[in-house]
Amino acid sequence: MLRNNLIYLSGFLLLISLFSFINIIYSYYFNLYLNLHSYLYSLIISLITGVAILFVRKNNHKISIFDKIFAVILGYLFLPFVISLPYYFSIYNISLIDSYFESISGFTSTGFTIFENIKHLDQSLILWRSTSQWIGGVYFLFSIILLIDIFDKNLKNSLTNFLSFNSSEFIKQLIKILILYVFLTFVIYIFLKIINFRDFDAFNFALTIISSGGFKPVNDLNLLLNKDYKVLVFSILILLSFFSIFFTYNVLFLKKNNLNFLTEDFYLLLYLLSIIFVFFVFLSNNDFLYLFFSIASSVSNIGFYLSDYETNYYFIYLILVIIGGSFFSTSSGLRFFKILTLVKFSLNELVTHTKPKQILQSKVFFDNNKIDYEVINKYFFTILVFIISLTLITSLISMSGIDFSTSIKLGVLTIMNTVNSGLYGIENLNFFEMSLLTKSILIIFMIIGRVEFITIIILFKKYLFKN
Repeated sequence: MLRNNLIYLSGFLLLISLFSFINIIYSYYFNLYLNLHSYLYSLIISLITGVAILFVRKNNHKISIFDKIFAVILGYLFLPFVISLPYYFSIYNISLIDSYFESISGFTSTGFTIFENIKHLDQSLILWRSTSQWIGGVYFLFSIILLIDIFDKNLKNSLTNFLSFNSSEFIKQLIKILILYVFLTFVIYIFLKIINFRDFDAFNFALTIISSGGFKPVNDLNLLLNKDYKVLVFSILILLSFFSIFFTYNVLFLKKNNLNFLTEDFYLLLYLLSIIFVFFVFLSNNDFLYLFFSIASSVSNIGFYLSDYETNYYFIYLILVIIGGSFFSTSSGLRFFKILTLVKFSLNELVTHTKPKQILQSKVFFDNNKIDYEVINKYFFTILVFIISLTLITSLISMSGIDFSTSIKLGVLTIMNTVNSGLYGIENLNFFEMSLLTKSILIIFMIIGRVEFITIIILFKKYLFKN
């Protein structure tokens, strides 16, 4: 059982070793010797550990869904530890907890950072921060596929045009996802170069955008997005982490036969257009491009912010963060698909009770799919878990001395793995000066938010409800 649980992590340890080697080459080529040794440590540890796992004796134990959940959660705990080594062994005298906090924040694509001024960092370490988010994005997508059986059949069936869920072909499917992920990263990089981003900035942003991360290679994004066309292109690129990566693939390659295989993305597009319309017509007189950028940044859970513009819509942007994007994207949130399903179910129940003569009980409103009450209950329980988690983290943060308003905003952003920024009114938090307890709380809830609430539900079902 041990090998079955750990073999999943071996590939990512080897991936970390690959990027450690890349950072060593980068540091050597550009004469960035100060932190060169730190990447050597991560290379050695990740390589030795990854290879050692491959030699653990195999057993024929059938892997249960609980084994898979355990493996995923273990990855979110251990892999960031390896990623934290370059921070800890760097010249900046970063404590172990701060190093782990930074790596967890990166790996979960949250974007909280202990570094107040990026200009003071070695470029190789900036690249390592972006790399941690890119690896975390891959891990998140792989985890979705690994845990696909815990979701309803409609979600699984929506991917059959692109993936096979035959256990014997699992590795092939993961390689296919990795190739697609790398390709989309390259697409983002090319478009950023087209709008005159320098190579270093373009590459780092490509790593963080595709992963729905919040790390930036610069302090002020306004310096790079100083033209309207740059803001527009950047906003569109952000949305690549809002829509399903498989849908994006089909659009890019004009796979007309497959464009309708994921109806969720059609509803996502309507949802996005509706938000833009409401904001532009009813809620603001600000520049349209800023509104578009802010909306794209929130729905994709990236949280980037243009400081030249002021906003009074903190609450609305937080709601967009909570809803999130496509199920098969790198964005976080409760997931639009779940919210949509619950809304349609609620409308169905409302119509059923107001017009009892009509037989609507068997189908979801505006849909031909039959109602799966187990799935509906699961989604409602997900929201309940979110509310409980938000209440708990808000209370814990408040007790550390942070005011209630900031605590609840920070709680939402932590659970939804979204970087703090002026969009949500808490841009100037100093994570470095936070207490050990507060950092530990944030670490725990960043992981809880990324592993999906549904996995928590499954574990509750196993250990609390025997039947």
